[in-house]
Amino acid sequence: MITHQSSYTITMRISGPHGIGLIHRILGEIAAAGGMMGAIDVAEIDSSGWVRDFTVHCNDPEHEKRITEAVRAMPGIHVLAVSDETFRMHLGGKLTVESKLPIHNRAQLSMAYTPGVGRVSRYIADDPQRAWSLTIKAHTVAVVSDGSAVLGLGDIGPEAAMPVMEGKAQLFKEFGGVDAFPLCVNTRDPEEIIRFCELIAPTFGGINLEDISAPRCFQIERELKRRVDIPVFH
Repeated sequence: MITHQSSYTITMRISGPHGIGLIHRILGEIAAAGGMMGAIDVAEIDSSGWVRDFTVHCNDPEHEKRITEAVRAMPGIHVLAVSDETFRMHLGGKLTVESKLPIHNRAQLSMAYTPGVGRVSRYIADDPQRAWSLTIKAHTVAVVSDGSAVLGLGDIGPEAAMPVMEGKAQLFKEFGGVDAFPLCVNTRDPEEIIRFCELIAPTFGGINLEDISAPRCFQIERELKRRVDIPVFH
């Protein structure tokens, strides 16, 4: 029995001539290969023919390949491109940094940056606790990982852990309204991770230790709670 998964969704860009029943035959070929149709979107159309995007839900990468090959073998059409929707979602990463306030003129620039920002910085320097109300600190969490124990994937390293940590940051924002940023570190030394978190603590309101292998994660959490004055959790 085929179980379709949204994480295995492909979009096939297909070109073909106008004619009765052609799209129906394409859909039949996809269904015969076990695919489940999603949307069909028109990309281009003129008197000579059309280009359409067929979104298909599959079971796994091998299933994606079988469906694509079945459609490619059909006479009278051309498969121009096949894109994996999960990979396309991750192109360029899933996060961005955006300004809360517009900077459209010199007055706004002089308040957001120099010279006006200097007044705010001096005010915080007199009492660092003021950073909680005058910077991003109160609503920003650091998502820190070394990629050593990523759920379902194991020890994959810091670079490969980035998409997972980006996703965790998305969850913070979407479900909690909290800004979070992934920080994947290239070390397995607990003391180095502790020191790294200790050094970045002034910027963040909390530290989420994510997918660090046990027992190091407990050691790191315990020591960080002793050294920093912000919440630390994993």
